[in-house]
Amino acid sequence: MPGTTMIDFNRLFREKSIMQAAYAKAKPYEHICIDNFLTQDGIAQIRRDYSGKDPSTDDQSSDYLFAKNKYENNRFESISLSFGQLRRELISEEFQDFLEGLTGLPVFVDPDFAGGGLHQGGEGSFLEMHADFSRHPVKKDWVRELNILLYLNEGYRDDWLGALDLEDLHNGDRASILPVENRLVIMLSKSHTLHGYKRIRFPKGLYRTSVAAYGYIQDDGSNEAGYTSTVWAPKNGVKRVFAGFVNKLVPIKQAMFGSRTGERNSRGKE
Repeated sequence: MPGTTMIDFNRLFREKSIMQAAYAKAKPYEHICIDNFLTQDGIAQIRRDYSGKDPSTDDQSSDYLFAKNKYENNRFESISLSFGQLRRELISEEFQDFLEGLTGLPVFVDPDFAGGGLHQGGEGSFLEMHADFSRHPVKKDWVRELNILLYLNEGYRDDWLGALDLEDLHNGDRASILPVENRLVIMLSKSHTLHGYKRIRFPKGLYRTSVAAYGYIQDDGSNEAGYTSTVWAPKNGVKRVFAGFVNKLVPIKQAMFGSRTGERNSRGKE
């Protein structure tokens, strides 16, 4: 319907001060869960357009040792009109204003959704604990500040597993967040903000599904943080040893050949 939105912006701004406090005080690091993020009509549109039973792309994560059976589609607006509207609202000035109020920073969502978009984990999917790349893979003057995850798992049950695990690299504090339908997670993204999910047990034919967006700030030249690629921190001893080599080698490879994420997710002008 004209004039309506999928995101419940009225509620976001009505409860802005409460959410600001919750985000700032959250442990193990800054984050917030917002249930019923989309309006009732909005989530109903997504349900009508998306069954969760088939991957929307054959493009799988390239982190083969540290992620299994994980599909990524940054052009998720092509799936349906409702996903197209959701994309527009996530990159809108209204949502940018909310993020700035939440964090106190001039954060904006990457309109290319590089590394983001519709993420689907198939049978036995997992994602080892890691800290994400620190700057945009193409626009290196964009400093990454936020991960924004909207879960779309209709009828989710605890025994399906796949909770989002959070851990502070510095002090080991931890938390877990269930990926229930229409729950938005906004979390700080820095070198110490480890996150991932354990092997899922979703019913055969269903995918652990989220829409992922990433928030950046423009570097005015005063930010001293350099570019770092994804840093893996698996709990398994053998993988942890291997991760040490990967974490050292990948930045060298990217310096020589560029970022696969950036190449795969680049868009033409729209």
